[in-house]
Amino acid sequence: MTEISPAQKMSNQTDSLAVALFSEILTVDQLARNNVAKALPRGMVLSHFSVLNHLARTQSERTPAQLARTFHLTRGAMTNTLRKLEASGYVHIRPDWDDARRKMVTISPSGRSARDAALAAIAPIIAEAVEKVGAEKVRAILPVMRDLRINLSEGE
Repeated sequence: MTEISPAQKMSNQTDSLAVALFSEILTVDQLARNNVAKALPRGMVLSHFSVLNHLARTQSERTPAQLARTFHLTRGAMTNTLRKLEASGYVHIRPDWDDARRKMVTISPSGRSARDAALAAIAPIIAEAVEKVGAEKVRAILPVMRDLRINLSEGE
Protein backbone atom coordinates (compact mmCIF):
# COMPACT_ATOMS: atom_id res chain seq x y z
CA MET A 1 0.00 0.00 0.00
CA THR A 2 1.37 3.40 -0.98
CA GLU A 3 1.60 6.03 1.72
CA ILE A 4 0.04 9.44 0.93
CA SER A 5 2.39 12.31 1.62
CA PRO A 6 1.20 15.34 3.62
CA ALA A 7 1.51 17.46 0.45
CA GLN A 8 -0.72 15.04 -1.49
CA LYS A 9 -3.20 14.96 1.38
CA MET A 10 -3.33 18.79 1.40
CA SER A 11 -3.71 18.81 -2.40
CA ASN A 12 -6.59 16.31 -2.21
CA GLN A 13 -8.31 18.39 0.47
CA THR A 14 -7.88 21.56 -1.61
CA ASP A 15 -9.24 19.81 -4.71
CA SER A 16 -12.20 18.51 -2.73
CA LEU A 17 -12.85 21.98 -1.30
CA ALA A 18 -12.67 23.54 -4.77
CA VAL A 19 -15.10 20.96 -6.19
CA ALA A 20 -17.53 21.52 -3.31
CA LEU A 21 -17.30 25.31 -3.69
CA PHE A 22 -17.88 25.32 -7.44
CA SER A 23 -20.67 22.77 -7.12
CA GLU A 24 -22.45 25.13 -4.73
CA ILE A 25 -21.79 28.17 -6.92
CA LEU A 26 -23.15 26.44 -10.02
CA THR A 27 -26.22 25.18 -8.17
CA VAL A 28 -26.92 28.61 -6.66
CA ASP A 29 -26.45 30.19 -10.08
CA GLN A 30 -28.96 27.81 -11.67
CA LEU A 31 -31.54 28.27 -8.90
CA ALA A 32 -31.13 32.06 -8.87
CA ARG A 33 -31.49 32.27 -12.66
CA ASN A 34 -34.61 30.09 -12.61
CA ASN A 35 -36.27 32.07 -9.81
CA VAL A 36 -35.42 35.44 -11.34
CA ALA A 37 -36.43 34.35 -14.87
CA LYS A 38 -39.88 33.32 -13.61
CA ALA A 39 -40.43 36.77 -12.09
CA LEU A 40 -39.38 38.80 -15.12
CA PRO A 41 -42.11 40.58 -17.07
CA ARG A 42 -43.64 38.61 -19.93
CA GLY A 43 -41.36 38.45 -22.96
CA MET A 44 -38.22 39.46 -21.10
CA VAL A 45 -35.44 36.95 -20.56
CA LEU A 46 -32.52 37.19 -18.20
CA SER A 47 -30.02 38.21 -20.88
CA HIS A 48 -32.29 41.13 -21.88
CA PHE A 49 -32.62 42.26 -18.29
CA SER A 50 -28.86 41.99 -17.74
CA VAL A 51 -28.05 44.23 -20.72
CA LEU A 52 -30.77 46.75 -19.82
CA ASN A 53 -29.62 46.82 -16.22
CA HIS A 54 -26.00 47.38 -17.27
CA LEU A 55 -26.92 50.21 -19.64
CA ALA A 56 -29.16 51.82 -17.00
CA ARG A 57 -26.45 51.64 -14.33
CA THR A 58 -23.61 52.91 -16.52
CA GLN A 59 -25.77 55.66 -18.02
CA SER A 60 -23.61 55.79 -21.13
CA GLU A 61 -23.46 54.40 -24.64
CA ARG A 62 -21.59 51.19 -25.30
CA THR A 63 -20.54 49.40 -28.45
CA PRO A 64 -21.82 45.87 -29.03
CA ALA A 65 -18.21 44.67 -28.67
CA GLN A 66 -17.88 46.35 -25.27
CA LEU A 67 -21.13 44.75 -24.14
CA ALA A 68 -20.01 41.35 -25.41
CA ARG A 69 -16.77 41.66 -23.39
CA THR A 70 -18.65 42.82 -20.30
CA PHE A 71 -20.92 39.77 -20.41
CA HIS A 72 -18.24 37.35 -21.64
CA LEU A 73 -20.24 36.57 -24.79
CA THR A 74 -19.39 36.34 -28.45
CA ARG A 75 -20.19 39.38 -30.57
CA GLY A 76 -22.75 37.28 -32.43
CA ALA A 77 -24.60 36.38 -29.24
CA MET A 78 -24.61 40.01 -28.13
CA THR A 79 -25.79 41.17 -31.56
CA ASN A 80 -28.70 38.72 -31.34
CA THR A 81 -29.68 40.04 -27.88
CA LEU A 82 -29.38 43.65 -29.03
CA ARG A 83 -31.57 42.99 -32.10
CA LYS A 84 -34.31 41.62 -29.86
CA LEU A 85 -33.98 44.55 -27.46
CA GLU A 86 -34.11 47.01 -30.37
CA ALA A 87 -37.17 45.28 -31.86
CA SER A 88 -38.88 45.66 -28.46
CA GLY A 89 -37.94 49.34 -28.42
CA TYR A 90 -35.76 48.88 -25.33
CA VAL A 91 -32.49 50.12 -26.85
CA HIS A 92 -31.44 52.58 -29.51
CA ILE A 93 -28.63 51.53 -31.83
CA ARG A 94 -26.99 54.22 -33.91
CA PRO A 95 -23.88 54.48 -36.06
CA ASP A 96 -20.74 55.76 -34.39
CA TRP A 97 -20.24 59.20 -35.89
CA ASP A 98 -16.45 58.90 -35.57
CA ASP A 99 -16.12 55.37 -36.97
CA ALA A 100 -18.87 54.24 -39.34
CA ARG A 101 -17.86 50.60 -38.84
CA ARG A 102 -19.03 50.69 -35.23
CA LYS A 103 -22.43 51.09 -33.63
CA MET A 104 -23.40 52.64 -30.32
CA VAL A 105 -26.07 51.25 -28.01
CA THR A 106 -28.03 53.15 -25.40
CA ILE A 107 -31.07 52.30 -23.33
CA SER A 108 -34.34 53.91 -24.43
CA PRO A 109 -36.95 55.39 -22.09
CA SER A 110 -39.14 52.31 -22.61
CA GLY A 111 -36.11 50.12 -21.96
CA ARG A 112 -35.50 51.94 -18.69
CA SER A 113 -39.16 51.42 -17.75
CA ALA A 114 -38.94 47.71 -18.64
CA ARG A 115 -35.75 47.38 -16.60
CA ASP A 116 -37.37 49.15 -13.65
CA ALA A 117 -40.43 46.87 -13.86
CA ALA A 118 -38.18 43.80 -14.00
CA LEU A 119 -36.14 45.06 -11.06
CA ALA A 120 -39.32 45.64 -9.05
CA ALA A 121 -40.43 42.08 -9.85
CA ILE A 122 -37.16 40.40 -8.86
CA ALA A 123 -36.23 42.59 -5.88
CA PRO A 124 -38.52 40.75 -3.44
CA ILE A 125 -37.05 37.39 -4.49
CA ILE A 126 -33.50 38.61 -3.94
CA ALA A 127 -34.40 40.34 -0.67
CA GLU A 128 -36.11 37.22 0.65
CA ALA A 129 -33.08 35.07 -0.19
CA VAL A 130 -30.75 37.49 1.62
CA GLU A 131 -33.13 37.68 4.59
CA LYS A 132 -33.32 33.88 4.88
CA VAL A 133 -29.53 33.49 4.78
CA GLY A 134 -28.88 36.56 6.90
CA ALA A 135 -27.43 39.91 5.93
CA GLU A 136 -24.26 39.34 7.98
CA LYS A 137 -23.49 36.07 6.18
CA VAL A 138 -24.07 37.73 2.82
CA ARG A 139 -21.81 40.65 3.76
CA ALA A 140 -19.15 38.15 4.84
CA ILE A 141 -19.23 36.15 1.59
CA LEU A 142 -19.30 39.11 -0.83
CA PRO A 143 -15.55 39.84 -0.66
CA VAL A 144 -14.79 36.16 -1.28
CA MET A 145 -17.18 36.04 -4.25
CA ARG A 146 -15.65 39.25 -5.64
CA ASP A 147 -12.14 37.79 -5.33
CA LEU A 148 -13.26 34.60 -7.10
CA ARG A 149 -14.86 36.64 -9.90
CA ILE A 150 -11.73 38.73 -10.35
CA ASN A 151 -9.44 35.69 -10.34
CA LEU A 152 -11.62 33.84 -12.83
CA SER A 153 -11.93 36.85 -15.15
CA GLU A 154 -8.13 37.26 -15.19
CA GLY A 155 -7.86 33.74 -16.60
CA GLU A 156 -9.70 34.73 -19.78
